[in-house]
Amino acid sequence: MDYVQNAFYDASNWNLENSYSQLTATARALLEFETPRGFGLSVSSLSSPNFATSYAIGSVGLVDGSLSYLYSSLPLRPASQSANIELEDVIRGYRQIQELRKHKHSWEWEQWHAGKRIDKRDTLLYGRLYLPQSTLEALYLRRLTPTQQFKLSAVSDGRLRNGGTILALHQYDVGKYCAESLYSTDGGLVGIRGLYNFGPDPRKGITEPPRTEDRFYGRFSAGAEVYYGSLNKSGGVSFGGRFATLPAHNGTPLTATLTLNPLMGNISTTYAVKAGRNLALCSKFDFNVYSYESDLMLGCELWRMKAKAEKIRVRSMAAKLEWRLDEIEKKPISEPEQVLGVLKARVDQNWKIGLLWEGKVKELLFTLGSSIDMKRTDQPFRAIGLELQYSS
Repeated sequence: MDYVQNAFYDASNWNLENSYSQLTATARALLEFETPRGFGLSVSSLSSPNFATSYAIGSVGLVDGSLSYLYSSLPLRPASQSANIELEDVIRGYRQIQELRKHKHSWEWEQWHAGKRIDKRDTLLYGRLYLPQSTLEALYLRRLTPTQQFKLSAVSDGRLRNGGTILALHQYDVGKYCAESLYSTDGGLVGIRGLYNFGPDPRKGITEPPRTEDRFYGRFSAGAEVYYGSLNKSGGVSFGGRFATLPAHNGTPLTATLTLNPLMGNISTTYAVKAGRNLALCSKFDFNVYSYESDLMLGCELWRMKAKAEKIRVRSMAAKLEWRLDEIEKKPISEPEQVLGVLKARVDQNWKIGLLWEGKVKELLFTLGSSIDMKRTDQPFRAIGLELQYSS
């Protein structure tokens, strides 16, 4: 369902990366990945360009599962069959920050017929029911203008306070900067956050600077968020910055972030680098100026690639004399390459290790992972899991 939702963002020309909440997305993908527990199986289908379903079953303790349904007023046509889905489109890993896109003007969305506007705003509806807990989560997403989007998410569960919670989020993105306002019924939380990108303004047209071998092509972004809980009378504030290289950079791609929470005294830094064509490394360091406590985490991901074979017909001298062709020979070529899988690993200062292997077998997508605690010599393997996904 995340894959289909991302297809909605792409089809509606919405930049999901240009948000303060996505400031450390690369580091989270490399270090904070979830390892499966037990066995899980999900079967999904994009039955039409506007409707998708997914059914999942798991075995963590008791047998559990979920039912998911998604509707999009905007026709979506991504590769839906698991055999044809590219792994780099569904596996979250190191992502290269792209150039900022210029949004359309509001009048470019207008459609008129017989003197009346007939255009409609793109909408996405999503619901998921967890069994046997009977927990329900829902999502309502609506594009208001080329630069505005409204998102309403809700969770209904009797174990939560007031039986559930609702989160409303309004996003305003012009490329150069993005501003968001939110409200949550959980504690009466209200907040605002924003992200500003230094450099060229896409509204005025992006002119790519002349390419030179020694130039460092990148973008620096800075943002902040402020929130306040009206019911519990508490608030918070944070600041953050990110530098990431752009596709025009000829050197090693890298992403570095710094976030500060002055009220709690937390400082967090991350550094991710594409060390090789198929290798990415990441580190994260947290420090609290009040307690002097610190945390260190290291991680990496290694992509396994396979060069596609190219069929070439050749003719030997004997074949030429007999006026025939020899058998088809297959020779490997370097481009394009096929992704076979990715191995992720992380370790922190307490020697807690996370391992994850994601790949494809025939028409099944699989995720195999384990959590290991090296200090628990009696039982180091804390969790082992396997998840299988099939989509038609």
